[in-house]
Amino acid sequence: MDCIFCKIIAGQIPSIKIYEDDRTFAFMDINPRSDGHCLVIPKKHAVTLWDIEDDELRVTMVTLKKVALAIRKALNPDGITSFQLNGKAANQLVDHYHVHLVPRWLNDGVDMRHGLQPGDMEKIKGLGAKIAAAF
Repeated sequence: MDCIFCKIIAGQIPSIKIYEDDRTFAFMDINPRSDGHCLVIPKKHAVTLWDIEDDELRVTMVTLKKVALAIRKALNPDGITSFQLNGKAANQLVDHYHVHLVPRWLNDGVDMRHGLQPGDMEKIKGLGAKIAAAF
């Protein structure tokens, strides 16, 4: 399989992991919209919301809440944006079901357009460590 997220789960491609259990994986987005932007994915490959099995969706959403709580504890944002894209028409860039968590602060001016706007890797690593430590 040529899925970048499956390769991240397998350890073939490095990531800044912040959480993992037997069925889900969470890691920092390297093209963040805000400080602490991360992704939550099921380990079992599914391309979109249409494809993911109900039980995999449930456990992914439970992990999503765990990660959101860790973000709140670690970074104290005023809010959080959660979004999930399905298919090329919706600008899904990686064909593996994933949910974005984007911490938000009042008047932060965050540009929520999804795409490749690289971030500072050292900053991303530090924020990832801070969120991972909040579990």
